[in-house]
Amino acid sequence: MPSRTAEEIASQPRLWRRAAALATDHDAALPRRTARVAAVGCGTSWFMAKAWAALRDAAGHGETDAFTPTEFPAGRTYDHVVAISRSGTTTEVTRLLEDLPAATVTTAITAVGDTPVAAAAQHAIVLSAADESSVVQTRFATTALAMLRAHEGEDLAAAADDADRALTAQLPVDPDALGHAVFLGHGWTIGLADEAALKLREAAQAATESYPAMEYRHGPIAVAGPGSLVWILSSPDPTVARDVAATGAIVREATLDPMAELVLAQRLAVAGAEARGLDPDHPRHLTRSVVLA
Repeated sequence: MPSRTAEEIASQPRLWRRAAALATDHDAALPRRTARVAAVGCGTSWFMAKAWAALRDAAGHGETDAFTPTEFPAGRTYDHVVAISRSGTTTEVTRLLEDLPAATVTTAITAVGDTPVAAAAQHAIVLSAADESSVVQTRFATTALAMLRAHEGEDLAAAADDADRALTAQLPVDPDALGHAVFLGHGWTIGLADEAALKLREAAQAATESYPAMEYRHGPIAVAGPGSLVWILSSPDPTVARDVAATGAIVREATLDPMAELVLAQRLAVAGAEARGLDPDHPRHLTRSVVLA
């Protein structure tokens, strides 16, 4: 019987195909072009915030930064702050929204509407269809990012088709042999590399790392070897893959949309957990949300 996480992973292509409609429905709640924007979140939501911030900034739609709530720079002003929180109960996010100047437009993207995060924001986008029962985040995070990509004018049809392929594609490494994994990204895919590494750490307790692709040769490549999987989501220089292969590591260069590559990494995380006799739905020491006193 598949885990709940596996079932939630499989639902992503369907949810992404609704992203364009979701973006249109919530256009008024999302940042206007040229607005100075900060995106915030914790854990997986922070990595989605990083990905969207880099994507929006690179598209020339407005200066966009990403922070965890506790690292939000004091005294810096933004036109619009977008907070991502699956549960809507993350204390750090709620406190930040409550403390922002009244002139700052705020939007919460969450899976649950009647929550402190939603109440603290001026606008709330509730992606209830993407909510999850597992502790490990998969479909909520990618659906939120798909909606934000659509808001920036991207067509998600090809990404959703690639996600379908990712659900049946062969895994790049035998889950029983999964030990050390490294994810490399460039631009907006750095956030996805961070998230892919987190999924394997959370679910499979694997030793994982993530870096901007061009930084990998500046030290971290020293521990690559025959026991390593180095997964390149994006790189501005093809010689990175060549140099990694020379270490004896298994190299995967992305062939799918970067979010679909993340789907494949999510599947590897679940398979790695099952190979180790772990529960992918409930990793040790983790809860669905961090709520502080």
